[in-house]
Amino acid sequence: MGANSSSISELPDNEYLKKLSGAEPISENDPFWNQLLSFSFTAPTNSADLKLLEEATISVCKSLVEKNPRTGNLGSLIKVFLSRTKELKISAECQNHLFIWQAHNALFIICCLLKVFISRMSEEELQLHFTYEDKTPGSYGTECEDLIEELLCCLIQLIVEIPLLDITYSISLEAVTTLIVFLSYQLFHKEILRESLIHKYLMRGRCLPYTSRLVKTLLYNFIRQERSPPPGTHVFQQQTDGGGLLYGIASGVATGLWTVFTLGGVGSKATAQLEQCSPLANQSLLLLLVLANLTDAPDTPNPYRQAIMSFKNTQDSSAFSSSHPHVFQINFNSLYTALCEQQKSDQATLLLYMLLHQNGNVRTYVLARTDIENLVLPILEILYHVEERNSHHVYMALIILLILTEDDGFNRSIHEVILKNITWYAERVLTEISLGSLLILVVIRTIQYNMTRTRDKYLHTNCLAALANMSAQFRSLHQYAAQRIISLFSLLSKKHNKVLEQATQSLRGSLDSSESPLPDYAQDLNVIEEVIRMMLEIINSCLTNSLHHNPNLVYALLYKRDLFEQFRTHPSFQDIMQNIDLVISFFSSRLEHAGADLSVERVLEIIKQGAVALPKDRLRKFPELKFKYVEEEQPEEFFIPYVWSLVYNAAVALYWNPRDIQLFTMDSG
Repeated sequence: MGANSSSISELPDNEYLKKLSGAEPISENDPFWNQLLSFSFTAPTNSADLKLLEEATISVCKSLVEKNPRTGNLGSLIKVFLSRTKELKISAECQNHLFIWQAHNALFIICCLLKVFISRMSEEELQLHFTYEDKTPGSYGTECEDLIEELLCCLIQLIVEIPLLDITYSISLEAVTTLIVFLSYQLFHKEILRESLIHKYLMRGRCLPYTSRLVKTLLYNFIRQERSPPPGTHVFQQQTDGGGLLYGIASGVATGLWTVFTLGGVGSKATAQLEQCSPLANQSLLLLLVLANLTDAPDTPNPYRQAIMSFKNTQDSSAFSSSHPHVFQINFNSLYTALCEQQKSDQATLLLYMLLHQNGNVRTYVLARTDIENLVLPILEILYHVEERNSHHVYMALIILLILTEDDGFNRSIHEVILKNITWYAERVLTEISLGSLLILVVIRTIQYNMTRTRDKYLHTNCLAALANMSAQFRSLHQYAAQRIISLFSLLSKKHNKVLEQATQSLRGSLDSSESPLPDYAQDLNVIEEVIRMMLEIINSCLTNSLHHNPNLVYALLYKRDLFEQFRTHPSFQDIMQNIDLVISFFSSRLEHAGADLSVERVLEIIKQGAVALPKDRLRKFPELKFKYVEEEQPEEFFIPYVWSLVYNAAVALYWNPRDIQLFTMDSG
């Protein structure tokens, strides 16, 4: 930290840091603060850099933890920062680099200290550290102001009010990161935090009026994806015109005991990964997800979740409802574009899930889009590359599809969108296919992967529910999609026969042996029969509702007709097999009358003619297949650990020592 380059290893011996963490109280008016805050550095951009920083400064932090109750120097540093932020907006407008530079440095130090304090003490102890003051013997001061609430409120004001410019980018990013650090108490608790001092401050009191503006700003940060300005842009520049006396003071300080503190070096070439991402957008999205998943207070619903549930499109001119106190407007077109472009990250997929599930305005807008393929294709890619994704990302993508398929308009429109050359689908060259057929292919592939690898019933159920929702609107299925539907049924049939054989052998063995209990094959058989029943219902739904639109499915059904023989008289499938058996018999008869050695084209022509001739009333009507996504009774038990696992693994900005983490149990890597 200062004018000449130095290694991180020298930080523990830095005179200014030693004084900050020493036994001597430092008044907030002491010139020392100008000296402490006059350093330049390239902000850490990944957890590896921050790990080095934390390891180098841990001794300083521990010393401050020990001596702050007597010195109150943490409180003085925070008051110095608060005093500097009062003029930040004007400083940004006037391009006052020096003022913004020192305010950023103060916040950076506060954030680094907070991480250590929070990992080592309770919220109550932290509050005491914020209220310690040096008092002369016999003095009776008034009760201290609540510095935690004041700092939290100041950070929110900074985020929502300071214009985002090159010179303010770093302090905006640091403010977002500091709020995440404040909320990171959850990482150090095994149980979900339901009563928290920090949560109370953020959901009530002085912070509450800023709820909608904060959510809106964080969303716009995500939408805009502003890249970090070139290294050094935010640092006080020696060439700045009109520096005058302020520049003289700063340069004089910088040539004193401080040296330039660099991580990677000022002006060093950024990595390809950083060139492609926006640290502010990433951190803003993480903070938004953390805020949205705070637990409700006993008498106060989470206002940030309320804001996310109720915001509207800027083109919506309807009046705001008084029942939604935190409603605001945002450009839905820009939001939709950002959501389409950012689906490679867990956090963007989680945001999309939250908006579709909780915000009816967003869901209605998305379903009305005529370019829905821009959103669906990235979701399908997540599912297609299931081997490379963590299970939670796959679940979110699948639930998004399930929510979309609840809408009949969506299920019709996806078969009207024709795609060309899907390069990421490797099993077969798809030069032309409808979005609906591609969706079926990917979901079936996910089911097959799950059957051979993870064997997760929850994933199976949601995949089949999405297919069931679409089945009545299947239109012009691609021949490969039709084949894969029947191939999946074939796989399930073989699985059923294998489990049935194992159960039979086990039963025979149990009669001849009195050894340990045998596996419960009855339960396995019950599960596989449930899945087979669902597949038969999906095929039946397509045949009864859109037979004439799907000659390729009828062709695939006839080609593999022998698969269905064993289920015709099975008590679990007898009813649902009636229609399938009728279709197979009807079209088989027409093909027999047409002669032998028929070409594929001729068979399809006969099927199309037969579909028109088959009386609809001969097919038995079953209740419509409709499945709705229902969130778990206690969704926070899943979402809060998931969100914090994303924060913990974020590529930009935060590092926590793994040995300190209590909550983190998710495989979000």
